[in-house]
Amino acid sequence: MMINPNQKVAVITGSSSGIGLETSLTLARNGFLTYATARSLKKGAIINTLATDKEKLPIKVVQLDVTDNQSVNNAIQTIVSETGRIDILVNNAGYGLGGALEDLSIEEIKNLYETNVFGLIRVTQIVLPIMRKQQSGIIVNVSSGAGLFGYPGGSAYVSTKFAVEGLSESMSYELEPFGIKVVLIEPGFIRTNFANAMVIAKKAQDPSSPYSQMMQRIAANSSKMAMNGSSVDVVAKVILEAVTSKNPNLRYLAGKDVETWAANKKTMSDTEFYNMIKNVAQ
Repeated sequence: MMINPNQKVAVITGSSSGIGLETSLTLARNGFLTYATARSLKKGAIINTLATDKEKLPIKVVQLDVTDNQSVNNAIQTIVSETGRIDILVNNAGYGLGGALEDLSIEEIKNLYETNVFGLIRVTQIVLPIMRKQQSGIIVNVSSGAGLFGYPGGSAYVSTKFAVEGLSESMSYELEPFGIKVVLIEPGFIRTNFANAMVIAKKAQDPSSPYSQMMQRIAANSSKMAMNGSSVDVVAKVILEAVTSKNPNLRYLAGKDVETWAANKKTMSDTEFYNMIKNVAQ
């Protein structure tokens, strides 16, 4: 891949599928020198097929496991040695964990946090000195509508997204003096393989769980909402809008459903909103 010193460099985590894949392709198609990172290079092979072979896009696949310090260090060092800079970091890697809190093991929750929260922190901390030296950069953290409100069966996952929201908001104050912007992307239901890849807590799979019927109803309703969700390019376009803006917003909603929920959250009382979510989940 030829390096153009005038191109902005973008790094995206979790790029082997879904939002990460579409964002990598979208940024590359819009002139960004794009490093699509994935935990498994084998899974990242689809990027080479779509981008390198078919469209000749300025995109390169790099192995990066957000839960592994050495992997993160190696990936970022490789990118900086080739380009000398990182202008955009999209922290997208993450997964869902389903189950009522009582049915979740501490290990299951720790593993979720290791990817969704500590993985994001790990990559960001390594990139920040590079951006500070440049006196510029944008950190894009892919949150969720689940970072705005809770719902039954999602206590662990929702808590990771609330953590990302608070982390990002605080970071924005810290980094503004160095010319670095922080952006939160909050998608609603998106038609990806996210639901299929969701981990269901071991105890939550037991039919004798006191939450079994609740989880079955939630799974059925979630599947319906996912089928009617937005296409993945909706999120990628919102990310593109944010990173090409001279003064990006802190938060961007992505999807008509989450726009509706966010509006309701602002206008309804807590009791009204609680009852709305409860009815949707039933």
